[in-house]
Amino acid sequence: MTQQTMQTTIPAEKFQNAEQLWFWFLYARSVRNGFVRGHMTSQRRICELLDVETLVTKLYLSGRLTDAQLSVMKEFGDRRRAPHQHIWAENKKAELWRTAMSVLNAAATARGWIE
Repeated sequence: MTQQTMQTTIPAEKFQNAEQLWFWFLYARSVRNGFVRGHMTSQRRICELLDVETLVTKLYLSGRLTDAQLSVMKEFGDRRRAPHQHIWAENKKAELWRTAMSVLNAAATARGWIE
């Protein structure tokens, strides 16, 4: 079996939610760029890194995601966790995260990336 045949026989897996999509995107991009040591699993995803980057850019340019939301997405994406609404210092960021993930979830679901 050739490498190309093996790649086409592994089914593409959808994401469970926008948070899983976002954390996967940031991690995979870090691995690709050599910032994190690791490897991509043999698990195929329903979309590519460029697809997610394009989607987020379109959501931003259309005004559906704000600068503040993108900043929180990046900050907590790098921490690999969502901000917590019950931690006083993260309360406002938790609301920005929640609304950003809602927007991303709706857009990714419409594209068939989320179950």
